[in-house]
Amino acid sequence: MTQAKPRTLPLSKRGMSFETFMWAFTRLTALGMYFFILVGVVGALVMGALNQMSFIEVLRWALVTNPGHVQFTNVPDIAPWASMFWRLVASAMFLTASSHGMHGVIVVLDDYFARASQRQWIRILNMLGYFVVAPIGLYIIWTA
Repeated sequence: MTQAKPRTLPLSKRGMSFETFMWAFTRLTALGMYFFILVGVVGALVMGALNQMSFIEVLRWALVTNPGHVQFTNVPDIAPWASMFWRLVASAMFLTASSHGMHGVIVVLDDYFARASQRQWIRILNMLGYFVVAPIGLYIIWTA
């Protein structure tokens, strides 16, 4: 009787391929987005308590850490919102979320294109789009 073939590869035969790296990248960027959301929510709650903000104003800040979100509210001092820390948090969240989404679009589109050359062109176009949008988003965060 022949022995059954194992269904998984042993650790010694597994390699670090591009697909393995992108699998880990997707999981790590998702965790990174949760971390930045937590930082934004905690920061909004602390600053909301210090500035007597309404719940809606706290939510506006927690979701997008941009001083423009609180500029036209009843917050007396906007300077803490425009600090270097919050701009770095917003930049990191933007880059993490956009790169996570870019990879997600590539994974979805890979299912619709059969030829390797088509998939390569879709990846190139998606990366070009990312490298056009990312600087625009960073410019908006840093000049708002």
